[in-house]
Amino acid sequence: MALDERQTSKDTILEMNAEEADIKGNMVEPIVDQKGEHREEIVHTTRFGVLTRLRRRYREELAEFMGTFIMIVFGVGVVAQVVTHPGGSKGENLSINLSWGLGVLFGVYAAGGISGAHLNPAVTLGVAAHCGFAWKKVPGFIIAQMLGAFCAAAVVYLNYRDAISAFDGGVRTITGDTSTAGIFATYPQPYLSTGGAFFSEFFGTAILAIGLRSIGEAKSADAPKGHSPIAVALLVMGIGMSLGSETGYAINPARDFGPRLFTSIAGWGGDVYTAANNYAWIPIVGPVLGAQAGHLIYGFFAEYKSVDSKAVTV
Repeated sequence: MALDERQTSKDTILEMNAEEADIKGNMVEPIVDQKGEHREEIVHTTRFGVLTRLRRRYREELAEFMGTFIMIVFGVGVVAQVVTHPGGSKGENLSINLSWGLGVLFGVYAAGGISGAHLNPAVTLGVAAHCGFAWKKVPGFIIAQMLGAFCAAAVVYLNYRDAISAFDGGVRTITGDTSTAGIFATYPQPYLSTGGAFFSEFFGTAILAIGLRSIGEAKSADAPKGHSPIAVALLVMGIGMSLGSETGYAINPARDFGPRLFTSIAGWGGDVYTAANNYAWIPIVGPVLGAQAGHLIYGFFAEYKSVDSKAVTV
């Protein structure tokens, strides 16, 4: 009798386990049978949950990275095309100015709705100091901008590597008739003094900051909705056409330092920092101080005190 009871209990336990497994199976089964978009969401959440959380946490920084990347690809890419095809067969100074403007345009479109599309540490520091942008966001924005510029320079180099080698014979130089370092970072004209180079970058970035504030002021002009990206692109294009010949109008520390850092490890060496009388610090300090000056000048002469006014952050 005891043996039968034990056998019955054992059979009961096995049946219960089978039922429990079937219930669990039924609980899982509906997920498999759901519509495709639901399945994709579930898989995305479980397999890529960490990436999703990181993307949400650093959404603005990722937008700054992408916007800066696009801008530098257009800008550095056109310089590579013009330099490696001398004689104007593949472009000239005007095409460089136009392509930089287009790079700014599409960079702003890529990032503007998420981060405001600063794309420039000088702009970020300027709006933090004068327009209420949160200082706690400044480091992340600047790092993203620098990384975006660095990665863009690397991609442009991969695209034009053979053309660069054909032009310079495989010898990476900073000065001379076959120099190619200037494809990526900016260098001053040989006649330009250190003070002249600094003022050129300072002044160009001050004009940039004044222009951005002018674009952003709600009552400074009766402009159509959504005009800002086009206006900013034209602003940068105009600065290049009028003030760009002496230093290459970096007017953006990320635009210069990111690609310069890339060239230092991609064959051009440490001389990229010391060339032209240690010029490398000027496209960093000049734009940062120039942007601050531009905000102060605009605030004194033209700022509206309307509650509807806000500074453009592109």
